Amino acid sequence: MILLVIDAQKGICNQGLYQYDTFVSTVKTLISVARKKGVEVVFVRHDDGAAQMLTKGNAAFEVDAAFAPLPGEKVFDKKVNSPFRSSGLLEYLQEKGEKQLMVVGLQTDYCMDATIKCGFEHGFRMIVPEGGNTTFDNDFMTGEQTYAYYNHFMWPKRYAKCVTVQEAIQMICK
Repeated sequence: MILLVIDAQKGICNQGLYQYDTFVSTVKTLISVARKKGVEVVFVRHDDGAAQMLTKGNAAFEVDAAFAPLPGEKVFDKKVNSPFRSSGLLEYLQEKGEKQLMVVGLQTDYCMDATIKCGFEHGFRMIVPEGGNTTFDNDFMTGEQTYAYYNHFMWPKRYAKCVTVQEAIQMICK
């Protein structure tokens, strides 16, 4: 298993996110447990391109300090919602023979959704811990509605196994 941390970047990791404190606590806990148990933690950052907030070289692009990678941990950069396209992540996981990914990060309705669906399509067993993803309100749904839609309706029994934090910890500890 690999713990995959998607787009937990300084520029978008803030109090405007639905249940921000729960998200931070959950992700920090899972990263800590994974590191203690020798489960690899892999980070993905989103690059929107030149003159954008999330652009390589801007402070906003870096992984938020609450989750910062340790020296030697893999970090992949992407320019589209899916981390499996043109980032090197897919090839890395295939070389390792990895088939199970626990996924946390931002944003539920953008890159998390693409990661889970594309990962499923590439044959990975996708695991989504409760409270390990979040998003902002948008023009159509609140962050809470968006979170519920994906975590309780869209992903379970289709694309991912959605589990409690305790179940996620148990899976990491196996």
